[in-house]
Amino acid sequence: LKSGIDILVGTPGRIKDHVQNSKLELSSVKHVVLDEVDHMLDMGFAEQVEEILGFAYKKGSENKPQTLLFSATCPRWVYDVAKKYMKDEYEQIDLIGKKTQRTATTVEHLAIQCRSSQRAGVLGDIIQVYSGSHGRTIVFCETKKEANELAMNASLKQDAQSLHGDIPQNQREITLKGFRDGVFEVLIATNVAARGLDIPEVDLVIQCSPPK
Repeated sequence: LKSGIDILVGTPGRIKDHVQNSKLELSSVKHVVLDEVDHMLDMGFAEQVEEILGFAYKKGSENKPQTLLFSATCPRWVYDVAKKYMKDEYEQIDLIGKKTQRTATTVEHLAIQCRSSQRAGVLGDIIQVYSGSHGRTIVFCETKKEANELAMNASLKQDAQSLHGDIPQNQREITLKGFRDGVFEVLIATNVAARGLDIPEVDLVIQCSPPK
């Protein structure tokens, strides 16, 4: 950073730390890219992102950075917030268009109703039927506690490990490598695994409750 860079890629928290510690100066930034903009401008990150952008966007200045926003999903509120940072004549590029089918046509969707007390047993059976003994399964949970409890539940007949925000980054890498290499068959994760992971040949994805 001291010798100067052309491109900076960072998480909001880390960038904010560097700005506050006077290790990063953003007034001459020419381009700003927000990836997964619905996530970045959501409650969890919005405050940090707003603060960071405040250093690059000067009030009343015409010479603002070019702003590029990317997202797989763009709720209406994302456009409303985006207007704060984009010029009135901004361009919107929609790669979905008028297609109503937004999920892969090769994926079968099933909904199964069961009591929460029976969930671990039902999960074990579903995984056995739809993924087999050697297939790979990702199970998404709402909370870290839920992920840990499910991973250790005896009703789950398959080898399982959990992945969530409390697990250190180096251990996450080891866990993901083990899952890719087939060391264990079931990855039980919170939404920390919902974005940016490339895991080929996953046979089954289970969501323990409807996504919020």
